[in-house]
Amino acid sequence: MPVVSLAKIASSPAVTAAGDFNVRAPCIYRKRLVSSNRVSFGNSRRRSSLSHRVRSELQSPRVIDSATDLSLDQSVENGHLPKGDSWAVHKFGGTCVGNSERIKDVADVVISDESSRKLVVVSAMAKVTDMMYDLIHRAQSRDDSYLSALDAVLEKHRATALELLDGDELASFSARLHNDINNLKAMLRAIYIAGHATESFSDFVVGHGELWSAQMLAAVVRKSGLDCTWMDARDVLVVVPNSSHQVDPDFAESEKRLEKWFSLNSSSKVIIATGFIASTPENIPTTLKRDGSDFSAAIMGALFRSHQLTIWTDVDGVYSADPRKVSDAVILKTLSYQEAWEMSYFGANVLHPRTIIPVMKYDIPIVIRNIFNLSAPGTMICRQIEDEDGYKLDAPVKGFATIDNLALVNVEGTGMAGVPGTASAIFSAVKEVGANVIMISQASSEHSVCFAVPEKEVKAVSEALNSRFRQALAGGRLSQIEIIPNCSILAAVGQKMASTPGVSATFFNALAKANINIRAIAQGCSEFNITVVVKREDCIRALRAVHSRFYLSRTTLAMGIIGPGLIGGTLLDQIRDQAAVLKEEFKIDLRVIGITGSSKMLLSESGIDLSRWRELMKEEGESANIEKFTQYVKGNHFIPNSVMVDCTAEADIASCYYDWLLRGIHVVTPNKKANSGPLDQYLKVRDLQRKSYTHYFYEATVGAGLPIISTLRGLLETGDKILRIEGIFSGTLSYLFNNFVGTRSFSDVVAEAKQAGFTEPDPRDDLSGTDVARKVTILARESGLKLDLDSLPVQSLVPKPLQACASAEEFMQKLPQFDEELSKQREEAEAAGEVLRYVGVVDAVEKKGTVELKRYKKDHPFAQLSGADNIIAFTTKRYKEQPLIVRGPGAGAQVTAGGIFSDILRLAFYLGAPS
Repeated sequence: MPVVSLAKIASSPAVTAAGDFNVRAPCIYRKRLVSSNRVSFGNSRRRSSLSHRVRSELQSPRVIDSATDLSLDQSVENGHLPKGDSWAVHKFGGTCVGNSERIKDVADVVISDESSRKLVVVSAMAKVTDMMYDLIHRAQSRDDSYLSALDAVLEKHRATALELLDGDELASFSARLHNDINNLKAMLRAIYIAGHATESFSDFVVGHGELWSAQMLAAVVRKSGLDCTWMDARDVLVVVPNSSHQVDPDFAESEKRLEKWFSLNSSSKVIIATGFIASTPENIPTTLKRDGSDFSAAIMGALFRSHQLTIWTDVDGVYSADPRKVSDAVILKTLSYQEAWEMSYFGANVLHPRTIIPVMKYDIPIVIRNIFNLSAPGTMICRQIEDEDGYKLDAPVKGFATIDNLALVNVEGTGMAGVPGTASAIFSAVKEVGANVIMISQASSEHSVCFAVPEKEVKAVSEALNSRFRQALAGGRLSQIEIIPNCSILAAVGQKMASTPGVSATFFNALAKANINIRAIAQGCSEFNITVVVKREDCIRALRAVHSRFYLSRTTLAMGIIGPGLIGGTLLDQIRDQAAVLKEEFKIDLRVIGITGSSKMLLSESGIDLSRWRELMKEEGESANIEKFTQYVKGNHFIPNSVMVDCTAEADIASCYYDWLLRGIHVVTPNKKANSGPLDQYLKVRDLQRKSYTHYFYEATVGAGLPIISTLRGLLETGDKILRIEGIFSGTLSYLFNNFVGTRSFSDVVAEAKQAGFTEPDPRDDLSGTDVARKVTILARESGLKLDLDSLPVQSLVPKPLQACASAEEFMQKLPQFDEELSKQREEAEAAGEVLRYVGVVDAVEKKGTVELKRYKKDHPFAQLSGADNIIAFTTKRYKEQPLIVRGPGAGAQVTAGGIFSDILRLAFYLGAPS
């Protein structure tokens, strides 16, 4: 059946099935209310009481005009409205009045407020407004189930009233409720037959939820003995529709109507008013649209000039960021009107921007409080507070907000520069398709204009722009109209940003360190916000990164540990033991979300329980796959920073470093293979690391836990010149020659060291000198020399005949046969007052390196070592006469893991953790 007007329904065949009744309803004709339109259904002699009820409701002062004979211009004789600080305005949302118990809680809050006069604005009970819209949808779709849906609305309110009220109050409310339901049934039947509902009919239907909740709350408050009345806001609030499909309050007319309403209800110290609903100047019922109850409360606050507007909700206040995305978000004590405005515009769950406008005029503070946590003080929104010296207080950035599901439209071309009207033509085309522009950015060269629109509107925008600029595109004046989908906006908001240098630098630095690429930037000259467009997949990481930097919340690292053997396992245990201290004292959250060995890997998005990672690895581990492991660590969008910790000695893993750094994954490792491998690959990795904001830390590659790399860098960065680096770099070889004294044979010392766990399972790995050669290569390259491992002369301590032994056991059995040579060298050294030491040397002057067994005088620092200590001497331009010496344990799982751990924490500090 086509859509027809209600005036034509009388001739419809469907009338017969509708039954015989008469409806008097407001109809809109050329924007004027025609209150005398009568639509007859069937036999007029059968006008039931239903007809009278509908007519009575729609002709009451809540819909058409006042039932009183007093004109709006007549002076108020029964009492004037006292305005000012005596009034406190409260607003309770649908969640606050969601059931009978919550309505009682609201009544307790109202009663306990010690203000001399109180006005309370209430929404419909939770979900009721949606239920009312659903009624209209079903009716105009000619779905008979609207009747059962209306019964559900009736039952919800009837049951609530039975739990709250008794006696006359219950009888009075029940009578009004049933009367309203019967009227709604008639209205919905008319909509059902017409197959269409005008906006005014829809507004009339959906506004009933507020009428019922206001009446019930007023009755509960009266039970406490307070003089309380309820206000139908349609008697008072007058609004005018605007071009943005919203409404603007008519304050002059509303004040007149409020004065008249109060003259009839002046004895009441407590007023319960309906939110969301109002009237047009022609007395047609309307609504303030979605989130309209907050707007109602703000208008009422302005009309009464109240000392405060308290908006009660289900959160403790306004957060510095969405707590669902940033677990460390904090409740803000205060916000300026402008800050709240900016945050709400950019998607923060604060207030609708228009809610703030009415109260700003009279400097009425808005307080956001939690009805379920009365001990929380909430957030106050007011004019920015200044101290006695006129300085604005509080942090420069108050909060961060995001908007998702956007697309970026980029219009560019050399023909745009200096041509008046180009921007006007662009946005006129956008306006014609009704798209909402969220953000605009234009380069000062005028070569391009880009702007963000909701993704659902971008297709229409693209078609409109290509149509409008078809000739300019064909002629080359515009080069392209580019659509970049899957974008999000991140905004930083703070009124003090305007007077605080470095805020933008900190903001962008935090994004850079989280490896977030920015597609567009916008900042107004007021500097109340900085807005950037990023990829949607990066949005949460970006939000967490900037929030962490400004609020010193925890710097969280998503960590993947590769190689949970002796070193990796010790590191995991150290992280486990220190995790709580790092979180509480240093605001660092090390979240190990993946552990992989050569055959199995364990993954957990929320973080692996390090107290039982070994058992979990056995029980829940899956087949190891380094690409899947990498994607898992990097793919966690909730943690802004990802780091791979390679605890292996594998060249295959080291070959992944370049790809990890390219993908924005930081790398920490004791693995020497990357920095001592092929020179071109090393230079490629270091070049990428220097050009990006991705970090590559490898302190433990040379001295385990000793600060060798950092000392060398410190010398170079401060302008010193390296002449020579010489040292005992192997803890194993240090132990061997520290104990190769007296009459002991070298093979005995090696056997003792192997038994104590100081050597590799096959001691040839230590005695070959390859490990020392790698460390020398690393230090030479750090010093600026381009040395290759293969070209480095290395003196091996493995006798040539034993290099081909099939096993470590065979090697150890035959080693005593070759003790004589080393014993002879020791005797010659002792005779000269010297000792043998296995050292690595970087000669920066001659640009070469060596690894060999050398003799040193007994008073030389290298001769003073004991145990498995390492010692490194830096001879530089500054430290020429007396070298700078670093000495300490250079081997062992604990110290090596400690060196890796130190690098991880250094990374956290670089990424913003407080040092």
